[in-house]
Amino acid sequence: MKPKVAAAAAGGEKGRGVDPSLPRFKCQECHRALVVVGVESFPDRLPAHANSGIHASSVQGSIMGASRMDSSYVVLSKQNRSQGPRIPPRPPSAAARHVEPNQSTRAIEGSYIMLPPAAASIYKTSTSEGGGAHLSPPNVNSTSPSPGNNSGFHSSVTVLKRAFEIASSQTQVEQPLCLECMRVLSDKMDKEIEDVNTDIKAYDACLQRLEQESYNILSETDFLKEKEKIEEEEKKLKAAIEEAEKQYSEVSSEMKDLETKSKQFEELEERYWHEFNSFQFQLTSHQEERDAVLAKIEVSQVHLELLKRTNVLNDAFYISHDGVIGTINNFRLGRLPNVQVEWDEINAAWGQAALLLHTMAQYFPKFQYRIKIHPMGSYPRVTDINNNTYELFGPVNLFWSTRFDKAMTWFLTCLQEFSEFAISLDKENNVPSDKSLKLPYKIDGDKVGSYTIFLSFNKLENWTKALKYMLCNLKWVLYWFIGNTSFAPPSASLYLAQSPNKKG
Repeated sequence: MKPKVAAAAAGGEKGRGVDPSLPRFKCQECHRALVVVGVESFPDRLPAHANSGIHASSVQGSIMGASRMDSSYVVLSKQNRSQGPRIPPRPPSAAARHVEPNQSTRAIEGSYIMLPPAAASIYKTSTSEGGGAHLSPPNVNSTSPSPGNNSGFHSSVTVLKRAFEIASSQTQVEQPLCLECMRVLSDKMDKEIEDVNTDIKAYDACLQRLEQESYNILSETDFLKEKEKIEEEEKKLKAAIEEAEKQYSEVSSEMKDLETKSKQFEELEERYWHEFNSFQFQLTSHQEERDAVLAKIEVSQVHLELLKRTNVLNDAFYISHDGVIGTINNFRLGRLPNVQVEWDEINAAWGQAALLLHTMAQYFPKFQYRIKIHPMGSYPRVTDINNNTYELFGPVNLFWSTRFDKAMTWFLTCLQEFSEFAISLDKENNVPSDKSLKLPYKIDGDKVGSYTIFLSFNKLENWTKALKYMLCNLKWVLYWFIGNTSFAPPSASLYLAQSPNKKG
């Protein structure tokens, strides 16, 4: 039976019939399982001088991979076996340690690993007791140690563990290692050795170059001078350093002052921006308020202009015409043979005309009519200078309407008096004659233009035209009144006046 240390997987162990009771180790690099095989029969095969003179371990000298456990091992040479106790030499390279699978396996009876002196102490107890470090051979046909050989088996396992510990302490590499990890480690150490040799050669070259250089040895005087010169330079450098430190301290103090000022400026800037934002907000609010006020003012001005262009009297007493018949507030004043206007409508038109003339006269306290007009709705009356009152409304008889005719005549007289007052007022105000009031139809007694205002013994057509001319003169007076009482002049389309030479 040959002792072997092999790396095997669990499945591989069952397939190869390895006893699970055997001691198991792991590769300290790749952590694969290592199983010791045949270690119990190896001490009997050691040579006699190994048991008596040299305390050797029963460790097989090969560490194999799981793939080739039966044929991958390293055989120790006779030269290694003949040498004294020392640390086993490391294989020079991986190629030297590699064993081809087709090569025949060399016999390894009597091969062993020489332990260093530090490892020999583990055999003192077994040597003194039994005179050697060998174990009783077990039954060759048995795959596990018999009960009578348990002590020798465990002793061999203990020796193996101790050997791994000593190897780890001497090589500073955790043992055991499998063959592949050993090869990798060997290559790494070869590379490190090459690097060290290269460094040694470089150091030797530098040393030789330094030895070949010549040195100028200074005399005592020159040495003192050089020393004094160096001391002076040292003093200067120290003075410069002190000056630099002084400047550094000054600069540091200035930096602190500047940092303080910078912080103050930052605080001032922050406060400034806060105040600026507050002021900007207030300014925006004031601008919005101002814009709102200006908008209100603009609307008010537009409204004011509209009010200025609006005349109460012009709206309250709208004078126009309906063909030949004049109208005031859409009440027709006059009638024709083919247009029979009711007297209620005519009376209402006279009431509106009397109220307008009376209202304009009331606006001027200095002006007084000699004839009093009494606007009484659809039943206006006129009182003459003799306090005789006449009815300015109908119905009346076409052939006998004296009181109605006198009332209409006195109304024309009042209109004539107010127009004369307006002309005199324009003269007082130095109004040019071309802009002064001029009635489009001349009033002379009971006539307006060339038509009498009497109804008695008169044609309806002529009476209606006289009333229309009277309303036209009344409207011109109304426009003058608007222009002289701070009212804007009305639109030109509101004028009803016709030129005196134009007949309606």
